[in-house]
Amino acid sequence: MFVHYYRELLNFCLRQVRDRDAAADIVQESYARVLAMEQARAAIAEPRALLYQTARHVMVDQYRRAQLRTHEDLHALDETAQPPGPAHEEPDALLSSAQAMAAYASAIEALPLRCREAFMLHVFDDMPYAQIAQRMGISLSMVEKHIARGRLACRACELLQQGGAPSAAQRPDAALPATRQP
Repeated sequence: MFVHYYRELLNFCLRQVRDRDAAADIVQESYARVLAMEQARAAIAEPRALLYQTARHVMVDQYRRAQLRTHEDLHALDETAQPPGPAHEEPDALLSSAQAMAAYASAIEALPLRCREAFMLHVFDDMPYAQIAQRMGISLSMVEKHIARGRLACRACELLQQGGAPSAAQRPDAALPATRQP
């Protein structure tokens, strides 16, 4: 039933897109969609009108897809015209981040052994104070002091990274009384 509309539909599509191959593709896609509707037992009262409407929809779909793909090849652009990468992946940012991580690691390493252990259990293992106290065999108050001292060390490191100097109250070695090593 649809076969005798093929040539007419092809000419219609050819006038719209002005490319014989593209028009043939549109007609083929239109026929495939209409045949799928027919196989789904959809009642088709006007097959010619349905083919034309389907062809229009296929052309709109193809136009929209083409609009999404219209961009210049990044390799063809001049280096100055290329879009910048994410700021956090820039070499300076990566170096700065690596240096900051090393500084924080050094600040944590400089803490007394028990203080460092309590701080790392809380920050990196997300362990609550009571569980740390039980695990280390120390009081809850001592755990609080160890963690406070670790936080002060990290805060002092952060201030140094920002170009400032920590005040006497912000230095971990001056803020709390020294803890005894076992």
